[in-house]
Amino acid sequence: MRHSLPLAPQFYVTAPQPCPYLDGRAERKLFTALQGEGADKLNNALSRQGFRRSQNVLYRPSCADCSACLSARIRVADFTPSRSQKRVLSRNSDLMRTATSPWATEEQFALFRRYLDHRHADGGMADMDIFEFAAMIEETPVKTRVVEYRETAASPNSVRALTAVCLTDVLDDGLSMVYSFYDPDRIKGSLGTYLILDHIEIARRAGLPYVYLGYWVPGSRKMGYKANFSALEIFKGGEWIDIGNPDDHKAETHPLSVAPIAEQVARIQLPDTRGG
Repeated sequence: MRHSLPLAPQFYVTAPQPCPYLDGRAERKLFTALQGEGADKLNNALSRQGFRRSQNVLYRPSCADCSACLSARIRVADFTPSRSQKRVLSRNSDLMRTATSPWATEEQFALFRRYLDHRHADGGMADMDIFEFAAMIEETPVKTRVVEYRETAASPNSVRALTAVCLTDVLDDGLSMVYSFYDPDRIKGSLGTYLILDHIEIARRAGLPYVYLGYWVPGSRKMGYKANFSALEIFKGGEWIDIGNPDDHKAETHPLSVAPIAEQVARIQLPDTRGG
């Protein structure tokens, strides 16, 4: 007998695992599958509600007793680079950008492995092989681009070295930086910051109002740098608000600080996918 997929997406919760950002805490995610003709609409709608994409899954932190992870985005029209960020742009002025379809290459994987070995050797991706890497890049049911950055060639016939890569979703209202990696030997170039600055410029030229950065986590050294960008908004209490003073967003960790799963799902606003 033929069975069709339900019209409304189904939401699930992962089992608790050690938090990668804050010591001594456990993380749990609320997630749903991203598939079918309505994938783009669902990705757009849930991204505006703090969700992130990983391959064909949309997820949002739903920890039992912690609300530290806050989705962050930059208002492109209001962004002004700081003096240090202007220096980052200057230090990386030798890089050339190209945007391609989501197709994984051995060159990308080699850079990815170097990045992990130097920056995240004990992280959850440390054992990822080339097939898993290809799945991360290529398994996308939405509008996605691979943005590559290469050093300017010394001569017209020389090979430009691949320096950085960002997997980027193109949303109705902005660019979502899904995952990025770069040459660890260029640590003084602050390439992570540079990729964000360049995506702000891409969005500006495309007339898109936001650049989505993923999660900002107060108290986490890994994620705290995002608060250095002006015009930053966070998704808190069911709405996007200006971050203001980052110190005002210390995570609440008592058991009553997080709504029950059923209540969280009931608050999610789903798009109307009828009519294509």
